[in-house]
Amino acid sequence: MKNADVLIVGSGAAGLMAAYTLAKAGKKVTVLEACNRTGGRIRTIGDTMFFTHAELGAEFVHGNLPVTLQLLREAGIAYHPAGGEMWQYKDGTFVKDAAMIEGWDMLMQKLNDLQDDTTLQAFLDKYFAEEKFDALRDSVIRYAAGYDTSDPARVSALALRREWQNEDEDAQYRIEGGYCTLINYLTEVCKQHGGTIYLNAPVTHISWQPAAIKATTADGEIYEARQVILAIPLGVWQAPAIAKGHIDFSPPISEQTTALKKLGFGAIIKVLLQFDEMFWENVSAQHHDTLKDMAFLFTDEAIPTWWTQAPGHQPLLTGWLGGAAAAQQAHTPAEDILQQSLQSLSHVFNIDSEVLKEKLIAWHVANWTTDPYICGSYAYDTVDTSTVLALLKQPIADTIYFAGEFMYQGPAMGTVEAALISGRDTAQKLLKL
Repeated sequence: MKNADVLIVGSGAAGLMAAYTLAKAGKKVTVLEACNRTGGRIRTIGDTMFFTHAELGAEFVHGNLPVTLQLLREAGIAYHPAGGEMWQYKDGTFVKDAAMIEGWDMLMQKLNDLQDDTTLQAFLDKYFAEEKFDALRDSVIRYAAGYDTSDPARVSALALRREWQNEDEDAQYRIEGGYCTLINYLTEVCKQHGGTIYLNAPVTHISWQPAAIKATTADGEIYEARQVILAIPLGVWQAPAIAKGHIDFSPPISEQTTALKKLGFGAIIKVLLQFDEMFWENVSAQHHDTLKDMAFLFTDEAIPTWWTQAPGHQPLLTGWLGGAAAAQQAHTPAEDILQQSLQSLSHVFNIDSEVLKEKLIAWHVANWTTDPYICGSYAYDTVDTSTVLALLKQPIADTIYFAGEFMYQGPAMGTVEAALISGRDTAQKLLKL
């Protein structure tokens, strides 16, 4: 039996940030991680399968995010601006600077006038139901599903308004060496201050009473502490009781577990294709432009969104399928997803898919929705989110705390920044007791 002041279940960004904060404050911390690695939905692969610092999960720092950037500076980890030109391929034509949706200003004006929250679908049905808005509705739903991996029938219109009003398109960064350099830093600081991290230690049962936690892992090991922070992905909370990542509580915490199911959590499939050359850079587009400086490409293909390593020039294309479309393909074999990806690129670049396959050096399909300890992409706000988070932010008997990017409310929802803020705030709340 092992003892600590605080147990943390989960070593994603939120769990590690909580461990980092508590360990630096002098608390004896034990982190229990179900997988064989830290990082959760952050996973950088490098020097394997011909990939160099390729991101299977989180990839970009979306804006001048204070907590993330401060940690990077503190750790001495460099980060660089990311981005380039935005292109769209539609009806056989490449169009530059096509990220803006036609009618977007009108949409935002209506959103700005909205007083009471509603779902995105209900909002569109009320204000943009006419046939002349068909293209606008379709584009907005695709954007919310793709970027936020959200269900339009559940996602909060006011939350999307908050996010869209605060988008900083000019500030986007990649971390030198990949996001896992930040994860490794948090891990090392935790250990340097006496914290312990156990991998391959899935928690299956937690028995508790005020100021007394007893967590049992799948191998029968028991860990005790006065308090526990549950930094578990929302998808695991929402999975059926028979799912691999399920945790039983004695006594039950039924009010909280029921509330967690009212939050939104999306699906995502990310495809990494390493080619022998950057064939897209030589493609002719409108006005004799080329795609040499292309960062993002939006299409109507089965795998609709693609990006490069711009402003760097590397023969790596990343495909992105989010929301309901990804959920529908959750159990599609990786080889079939690869074929869909090659076929999508074949249609866009007019190159036979078999030729593209021959040019392929390495590939990887990251299907986070089928990972039993992740079960999806990231959270999005529903109309119930405010009520649910008001409950979850109150610790149970000053003993059980919740953390995770789903606990965050603000313009950086669904990001690593959201997870870091939640982990930090939860740890600070515990320290103030």
